[in-house]
Amino acid sequence: MTQEKSYLSKEKYAELTKELEYLTHQRRKEIAEALESAKALGDLSENAEYHAAREAQAAVEERVMQIEEILRNAVIMTAKHRTDVVGIGSVVTITKGEGKKTYTIVGSEEADLAQGKISNQSPLGKAIFGKKKGETFSYVTPQGTVKGTILEIQ
Repeated sequence: MTQEKSYLSKEKYAELTKELEYLTHQRRKEIAEALESAKALGDLSENAEYHAAREAQAAVEERVMQIEEILRNAVIMTAKHRTDVVGIGSVVTITKGEGKKTYTIVGSEEADLAQGKISNQSPLGKAIFGKKKGETFSYVTPQGTVKGTILEIQ
């Protein structure tokens, strides 16, 4: 089974590495101490503190596994020099519906529509990925099919 690549900027890679370091060294220790403290209170079957600590432990372990998987499959995005085709790191200006929008194509971990960063795995990202300036694209949304044209690639 091949794993999907995680496209990350150097900054996001460092951020995830720092989060993993915190979770594995500091947060795990805090939860272990909370579990020991809760066990000392007695009957575990009705011990809310113990159950809360176990839930926190499960959440931390799930996040650790998620981050490790992302980092294991990470491809660090470098400065993009090729501007003839939309790819990871491209800044793309498109017409969509009535207006003109500019987006940066990023990996799914860094997607943030408020900052104009869209994932290469989003419907729009998939529709414009690999296209050239002047090409048209379309993708389906719950409101119907959206069509547009690529105006500029940086």
